Amino acid sequence: MNETKRVPGMFCWVELITSDVEGAKSFYSGLMGWKAEDDSIPGGGVYTMLRVGEKNVGGLYAINEEMKGVPPSWLLYVTVESAAEAASKARSLGGTVVKDAFDVMDVGSMAVLQDPTGASFAVWQPKKHHGTQLASNEIGGACWHELATDDVERAGKFYSELFGWTPSIHDMPTGPYTMFMNGEVHAGGMRQMSAEEKGIPVHWMVYFAVADCDAGAEDAKSRGGRIKMPPTDIPGIGRFSVIQDPQGAVCSIIRLATPAS
Repeated sequence: MNETKRVPGMFCWVELITSDVEGAKSFYSGLMGWKAEDDSIPGGGVYTMLRVGEKNVGGLYAINEEMKGVPPSWLLYVTVESAAEAASKARSLGGTVVKDAFDVMDVGSMAVLQDPTGASFAVWQPKKHHGTQLASNEIGGACWHELATDDVERAGKFYSELFGWTPSIHDMPTGPYTMFMNGEVHAGGMRQMSAEEKGIPVHWMVYFAVADCDAGAEDAKSRGGRIKMPPTDIPGIGRFSVIQDPQGAVCSIIRLATPAS
């Protein structure tokens, strides 16, 4: 199976950490059409690969004792040349190293980090595994990654220095929106959290491409999920909705204005 290689500084993988593996597999398999295939982890445990057809989308695993207190959530990964160097640099820039660099068998190395404003993310140094095998606009795949923070200036400086991203600010109906450019390519986005979001932790949000946002939101609700934001148009971009799965993890679905052919 061919791997889709990503250059350093690009998001490459998404991973669901959940309190109910079987419940999460049922919810997302029905909602997104993903196939869930379990793999045993050396030393114990199971890691579930989420696939569209034969293409990897992301992964899923159960919250363990080491992660006690961590709520169900999606963890987003960025490709780097060295996980150890990225962790060290993140620390020097005021970030927190939640889990220092370690090898994941022979498929790659990773570290779990937190930016100075509190958002968690991971870095991935690929070996055998390069990440998702779907193009960014294919139905069922992760098509956008967005940071919601209470301090865009501080967060923007951190990620620009850590990954070499160039921030580009755009006027949107909801206010200024930062696009992070990785060279000539869009890497992700960033927005200032509103007063209405007080109490919601700073976070990275993954958007999954769907064929019909309204139908997807209704389907999520019928499967026990909650609609955190009803289907809403983003002029020139698409129509999206924020959903929460039955276990509590939050993500967005979006019908892109220009989907994959």
